[in-house]
Amino acid sequence: MTDIDDELDTAPVDGEPTRKPKSAKPWLGLITSYEKAGFEDYQTRCTNIEKQYANLARLASISRSREFQIFWANIEVLRPSMYARPPIPVIATRFNNTKPIPRAASELLERSTAVSFDREDMDSVMRRVRDDLSINARGCIWVRYEAKSKDNGLSERACIEHKNRRDFAHEPGREWKEVGWVAGRAWMTRKEMRQRFQKTSGNAYAGAIFAKQKDDKNKSDGKLKAGVWEIWSKTENKVVWVTPGVDVVLDEDKPHLSLEGFFPCPQPAYGTVEPNSLIPVPDFLFYKDQAEEVNELTNRISALTQALKVRGFYPSGAGELSDAIEAAVKSVDDRKVLVPIANWAVTGNGSAKDTIVWLPLDMVASTLTQLIALRKQLIEDIYQISGLSDVMRGATNPNETLGAQTLKSQYGSVRIRERQNELVRIARDTARIVAEIQAENFQGKTLLNMSQMEFETDENIAKSVKALEGQAKQIVDSIKAAQSDPRIQAMAAEKPEEAQAAFEQAQQQVEQIAQQVQELEDTITIDKVMKFLRDERIRPFTLDIETDSTIQPDEDAAKQRTAEFLTALGGALAQLSPMVSQRPETAPFAGEILKFAIAPFRPGRQMQAAIDEFVEKMKASAAQPQPGAAQAEAAAQAAAAKAQSDSRQIELKAQADIARINADAEAKQREADIRIREIEARAVADAQKHAQEMQKGALEIERLRLQVAQQAQKVAAPLAVEGLSA
Repeated sequence: MTDIDDELDTAPVDGEPTRKPKSAKPWLGLITSYEKAGFEDYQTRCTNIEKQYANLARLASISRSREFQIFWANIEVLRPSMYARPPIPVIATRFNNTKPIPRAASELLERSTAVSFDREDMDSVMRRVRDDLSINARGCIWVRYEAKSKDNGLSERACIEHKNRRDFAHEPGREWKEVGWVAGRAWMTRKEMRQRFQKTSGNAYAGAIFAKQKDDKNKSDGKLKAGVWEIWSKTENKVVWVTPGVDVVLDEDKPHLSLEGFFPCPQPAYGTVEPNSLIPVPDFLFYKDQAEEVNELTNRISALTQALKVRGFYPSGAGELSDAIEAAVKSVDDRKVLVPIANWAVTGNGSAKDTIVWLPLDMVASTLTQLIALRKQLIEDIYQISGLSDVMRGATNPNETLGAQTLKSQYGSVRIRERQNELVRIARDTARIVAEIQAENFQGKTLLNMSQMEFETDENIAKSVKALEGQAKQIVDSIKAAQSDPRIQAMAAEKPEEAQAAFEQAQQQVEQIAQQVQELEDTITIDKVMKFLRDERIRPFTLDIETDSTIQPDEDAAKQRTAEFLTALGGALAQLSPMVSQRPETAPFAGEILKFAIAPFRPGRQMQAAIDEFVEKMKASAAQPQPGAAQAEAAAQAAAAKAQSDSRQIELKAQADIARINADAEAKQREADIRIREIEARAVADAQKHAQEMQKGALEIERLRLQVAQQAQKVAAPLAVEGLSA
């Protein structure tokens, strides 16, 4: 279908509309009330301010008045100071949660959100928000969830869009928390509206006001489009699509996104707003009078500059003198400087010194000098009002001390810090909305493809567990069968040691399988991660979603801070490491000191997370021996085991020797006892023999004595007889 066919499209309704027609008047009335609350005047003033900032037709006009482009210069200085680099989402667990599933979910969500930022050109969106904030004092972002069916599956995106100031509306209120509805306008062709709304409201879309939409610069893309308002009502808990020119609602439904803040947009980035109101006040209005005075003085300076020319008068017809003077002047400058006067008498008496009379320029030059000085003062006033002082432009006095220049630089950054924080805040809120959409709506496959991470599925884990349980069951069944088999029992009775070894081996296999099953059940799967992400009760309290800084840091200051940070970190580690290595139980105390030492430097969320993780690991390892200590302890244990083994061997050898000695001693004792008994027996026998011999000897002696006595008696008898005889 061509563009012309699309513009003239009158295709019939394909089936009956799925929703009953409802009046769009109340919803369109919300937009009207928004404009009448003061925002219509805001839009008009913003249009004029944008023309003042940059309008090609006005700036290229030859007949325009002279202007000093102070507004453009101020914005060009402010823009890079407010925003310089795209935000990077940072999603981490709260309170340093070390549980595996929250950590895996945070990494998965962080990667996918970063990919969404890249796909949607978040840098371009943020730059347009920055420009709106600096010029119109309000910048808006809108986030959409888009899902399309394709041959290879479902294509999902979280679309991030910058909303033009005219395409954004909200309920008037004193602060954003009081806003009950927001609306974003999208410009759609007939074809787009038919595809989107024909099923819900039939051909009602055909009554929309289609026109070639032009921007504030009167430019158009050439297509007929109608503005469709998408209204999110928190009070009614519904989303409604309406368009001017159509009396019925194009579509109405419950919110298709479940967001913590309900609205698919973050709070706009605001500059100055009216007190007790959300009506922005552009910064240019605060120094509009001074800027107009500067332009007026610039016009006057330009006019006086044109008048500040050398002009002289000389007598015409003065013969050779006049011809020579004019020829000399012409030889220097082609412009006409001298003006001939026919009646020279009006200027003097015709003397030689009065041949040329110069036009007085003192008053012009003096006035021009005063105008330039006055304009300079007005420019300084504008710098003071807008925050662009000489410090912001780097115009410091080289004779000042380093401390004075540093204070000035810090003061200059303070003037725009609120705007910087607003851009950081809206980037963070956008990251949270995108992360919520992905966590609630995206498929696990989409998140895995975006994050380039790999996780197992519950189905695969269940299959592996089932296979392992089958192996364990086979082993247990084989053991039971062996216990009930008489032949195996008989063999086991014959060889009990082999049977016991086989039983222990089977038991070890079952234990190993049980350990593998437990490890598989503890494995992080994409199903567990997605269940955690889908749980709205837990996710907001477990994950912390932020973005890093969007401000371009001062390189020298960043280098200095980095050097100071590394010095502090290195010093703390050098002093704490010996204490922790000698006394591991001091690791928690050392970790807290380390975090306290680096806290003032604000090294960034990633570095802070790495340091926190390091501290947690240090605390966890405190209960465990350090690698060196573990090796030393292992060596000591090995040496002790060896010494114990050697001692055991020595003890066994000593026991064997003692047993052998005891056996030898017992044998010798038995031999000695036998010999003693033999000796005793022999002694007894000898004693008995000796006694017998002694007794025999005594008897013999007694016999001999008797014999001697008898012999003596025999001898004495004759002698006696002889004596008597004598």
